[in-house]
Amino acid sequence: MATDKRVFPVGLTIAVAIAFAILVALGTWQVQRLHWKEGVLARVAALQVAPARPIETVLQRSAAGDLTRVKAICPGLAKAPFLEVYAIRDGQAGSRLISACRLPDGTSILVDRGFVPDIISARAPVDAADVTPIEVTGVLRAPDRPNLFSPANTPARWYVRDVAAMAAALKAPNPAPLFLFAETPTNPEWKALTPGAIPADIPNNHFAYALTWYGLAAALLGVYAAMLFRKRNS
Repeated sequence: MATDKRVFPVGLTIAVAIAFAILVALGTWQVQRLHWKEGVLARVAALQVAPARPIETVLQRSAAGDLTRVKAICPGLAKAPFLEVYAIRDGQAGSRLISACRLPDGTSILVDRGFVPDIISARAPVDAADVTPIEVTGVLRAPDRPNLFSPANTPARWYVRDVAAMAAALKAPNPAPLFLFAETPTNPEWKALTPGAIPADIPNNHFAYALTWYGLAAALLGVYAAMLFRKRNS
């Protein structure tokens, strides 16, 4: 018995509906990311001219000080023990040095002292007995969020900024839940260590991504509608 070509394709319609919903959801997610990124960029722009505030004042008022410019006095920071976090800067692999800064109120903050490329084997001197005060101006940043693809941290090299684990390794008491990314040098005599709190150019391609996903959703509907029209008239 011949199959009626005018029978509505239920299975195909369900598959198309699911695919359409996924594409629209991805587009909507990119729109949400767009609004988030625009907010970040606005805060970064304001940060460029924001005065540095005393870190104790910021941390006492709220732990949510992400993207706040602060200044701190860190005893012995130039020769403090450090951990190395894998990083890429301007297409070059290297490490960012993380040390603990003890604050006058008995708490501490983990300081990202800057980037050292892998082609440099030398490191900053370490002398735990040194207490020479170093004034640091920088930006508070929230720690990284690990994902399924994040390598496991090792004593030799870290891949995810974990406040609790790093503070324990550095014996830092009562660590704040943020990192202080130094903008001013902690070792002015060592030019290989480059401080830098915020990327100079933060990309924002979410609008293009959203258009792509919505465009694919529209194309899918167009192909499906053309298929139904052809089937009906065949």
